[in-house]
Amino acid sequence: MVNQAVIAYGAGDLRVESHETRELAPDAVRVDVVYGGICGSDLHYANHGANGDYRIQEPLVLGHEIVGYVGAVGEAVGPEVSVGSPVAVHPATPSPGPDAARVTGLHLTPGGAYLGSAATVPHTQGGFQGSLVVRPDQLRVIPEGLPLRRAVLAEPLAIALHGVDRVRDRIAGARVLVSGAGPIGALVIASLRERGATHITAADIQEFPLGVAAKVGADATVNLSHSRVGDGEFDLVFECSGVAPSFAAALDSVRPGGAIVQVGILPARDVPTAVWKLQSREIALFGSQRFDNELGEALDVLARRPELDAVVTAEYPIADALEAFAEAADSSRSSKVILRLADARV
Repeated sequence: MVNQAVIAYGAGDLRVESHETRELAPDAVRVDVVYGGICGSDLHYANHGANGDYRIQEPLVLGHEIVGYVGAVGEAVGPEVSVGSPVAVHPATPSPGPDAARVTGLHLTPGGAYLGSAATVPHTQGGFQGSLVVRPDQLRVIPEGLPLRRAVLAEPLAIALHGVDRVRDRIAGARVLVSGAGPIGALVIASLRERGATHITAADIQEFPLGVAAKVGADATVNLSHSRVGDGEFDLVFECSGVAPSFAAALDSVRPGGAIVQVGILPARDVPTAVWKLQSREIALFGSQRFDNELGEALDVLARRPELDAVVTAEYPIADALEAFAEAADSSRSSKVILRLADARV
């Protein structure tokens, strides 16, 4: 089956062109993709030809935030998967199945693969294509009544939930700073609301993302272009921008005995900072990497939180993917930008 796909060939070389979906194996499922969300890693591949240490070595179909409908089922797949079901796709291999009740740690398995990633050779082709063949255990059925346009936020919301739960025992009653109010920061705010934070402040250098943050649950916003947050003011700081100076500032923003969760992806190089403050003020530092089995909960949260529609700020047909990527790269006018690969069924 040949479909249109968004393919990165190298730095600054992004194309929309024909791509052949791999053949459906007996133990696999074909998903007909409706929406795909543009992530920061997609932008890195498109603009720089690499995401961290992973450099494009062959044409790479981008995209890992994917929702659509089951289009075909291999003959060896059980009856739990039905043609026509609306689904979100867990992008990782290995990944926990849809019935995983506990944290599995599979997201930390060395040598794993992720849709739309150059971490493997051959590369793991992504979901910005009309049809995608995946394993049945990667599917999560979308709850009834949840629009696919909102459901496309499930993968980044799962990342946010995972990061927040790194310090779940500290959240009830906490005053929290979310530094960086882009799509992940906004969804961290929503996750903190789910977990019972008392007061959430969002900080960013742009007004547009701060407006989104207020819509999804921030109690206060600070534009760092002309204001600052107080030293030692917060019990918890979630660093969501992935910018080294923001991590350094988090060391001052958190109170003694507080905690920092690094959710934004920092540059893959040494970052000089005042690490001594961790010791002298007994600050706990937590890293957060992608997510494990939170995708199902993310869909449930989205089903009862219509205000999260505010995170999706633009939608483009796949034919206009280059324009979509340009808007997604501009945080002064966008939060989550999504691609429409087909029409959602009513």
